[in-house]
Amino acid sequence: MNKLKLIVKREFFAKVKNKSFIILTILSPLLMVGLMLLIVFLNKQNSQEIKSIAYVDESVLLTSVFTDSENMKFVNLTDLGISEAKNITKDNYEGLVYIPKSESLNSLSEGVEYFSVDAPSINLLNQIEYRLEKGIRDLKIAELQVDVDKIKGADTKVFIISENFSGEKSSKMGSVLRMLVGGAFGYLIFMFIIIYGTSVMRSVIEEKTSRIIEVIISSVKPFQLMLGKILGNALAGILQFVIWAISLLLLWSVITFVFGQEPASSSAAIGSLNPEMAQHVEGSSISDIQTILAEISNLPLFTMIFSFIFYFLGGYLIYSSIYAAIGAAVDSETDTQQFMMPVLMPLIIAIYVGFSVIENPHGPIAIGFSLFPLTSPIVMLMRIPFGVPWWQIIVSMFLLIVTFLAIVWFAAKIYRVGILMYGKKPSYKELYKWLKY
Repeated sequence: MNKLKLIVKREFFAKVKNKSFIILTILSPLLMVGLMLLIVFLNKQNSQEIKSIAYVDESVLLTSVFTDSENMKFVNLTDLGISEAKNITKDNYEGLVYIPKSESLNSLSEGVEYFSVDAPSINLLNQIEYRLEKGIRDLKIAELQVDVDKIKGADTKVFIISENFSGEKSSKMGSVLRMLVGGAFGYLIFMFIIIYGTSVMRSVIEEKTSRIIEVIISSVKPFQLMLGKILGNALAGILQFVIWAISLLLLWSVITFVFGQEPASSSAAIGSLNPEMAQHVEGSSISDIQTILAEISNLPLFTMIFSFIFYFLGGYLIYSSIYAAIGAAVDSETDTQQFMMPVLMPLIIAIYVGFSVIENPHGPIAIGFSLFPLTSPIVMLMRIPFGVPWWQIIVSMFLLIVTFLAIVWFAAKIYRVGILMYGKKPSYKELYKWLKY
């Protein structure tokens, strides 16, 4: 037992004192936030780009739909004809909308074309199609001698407030937050398993190729060495997560203190920090932030944090055992390629299944993959923000523990034989023989 503690301690400090670990721990949250802000900024800049689009309306019925908006300006080239309009559009406009003559309103939607040098974006085509559909609809209503303005006045928007039977309310914003939090937790588990599992494999390969392993094995059992490496890296991963969690908790406390007050006092708090910012903060935006804070408070935060730690440990221990066995079976990292795909397939499937889980978190596919041990660390974490019965979580955890014990037993048998095997590329048939030794 003392030897196992020494191995765990050695692996833990070797990982934690590494410069890359320190840099990754500090910079990763900043890089993620920066990347999100960059994406938002680029999308905003892209949406602010004004596109000039020409149109030729030979039907002379839909000219009124081509009104300028914030990101689109329209130019009428109907008088020039389609041939001349094409020549002018190539060098001066984003594209050209052509509406041919039509004998009736029913055929007006047929034959509409869009000409451009480059392939247009889907969003651009959708906006133009929406304008045309709305214009043709209004013309058909007018043909029926019905007042279009009265019909438009009858349009009503309905905002549904969802509430469970225990009285807890939620909204669309809450559903979006659950999707984002579930996706983020699942993706974090995916990245942690790959990063730290690969770290265990590389450590085993390094010690094996340098022949240090032969000295270590003389005083330590192979199973103790493998388990020590796995647990040492696991503790390093938990330390990294705890640092991030504390940082997030401090940030959450500041945000709650600033925005968790009445709108007037919140604006005053912001103004005390930055007077110029206070001029741009309206009561509606403060209210939106308070709504977000309320929705986050409604999430099962304790269950999510506890489940994240448990599923990280369970998933990591399973896959790191497999990674350790692979590292012991090969002589170099290039020889691991034939074994990596079967290991990564369940994780990749779990990420793809996660998209359907977010859409239908209580469906049979979501429940099945959240119980299956090789995918449950990712899929279950994506489901938990939406509310999962306790019995499903307990069954999933139990299956994860049983699977870990079984895989560690198989991995230890491969590790014991492969760690001292040199000069031979093992096949799946060879690994099967090692299991029977």
